[in-house]
Amino acid sequence: MDSYNFEKLSVLVCDDSLQIRTLVRTCLMAFGVTKITEASNAEAAFERLVETNPDLLITDWNLGDSDGLDLVERIRHSPESPNPYLPIIMLTGHTEIERVVIARDAGVSTFLAKPMSAKSLYQRLVSMVEDKRSFIRNSDFFGPDRRFNKKSDFGGDDRRHTGAAA
Repeated sequence: MDSYNFEKLSVLVCDDSLQIRTLVRTCLMAFGVTKITEASNAEAAFERLVETNPDLLITDWNLGDSDGLDLVERIRHSPESPNPYLPIIMLTGHTEIERVVIARDAGVSTFLAKPMSAKSLYQRLVSMVEDKRSFIRNSDFFGPDRRFNKKSDFGGDDRRHTGAAA
């Protein structure tokens, strides 16, 4: 795995737990991140997003009285959002496949299960740097392409075009 310099990376961390925010902040600082902003709920996170326009958001699913998915959808769809293309890591203890699919379909870039390790957080940061997926916008979805493993030798019908794939 390549080593990256995260010194100029700006990260917004949103979690209702001070302990989790502190853990994530400590890990980010150990990776060299110097610009870290925190929020404890979705409303405060969106305000900080507008104020600081970070390069990355790490958010929990459950934010006390608010919901991380609502925050993701607001970032992706609100006209007030400074960056609807913002990479978003969903950090949560809810790791059931149904929840992963819901988060992905809401526009989350990647998923990180609690309890997290420093290594797994670093791997997600690297995956965000190396992510070459384009964003897709259609009538019911806006976010990073949900297909991770694109095969160039696919020979079946392509659902995005009429007829068989070339």
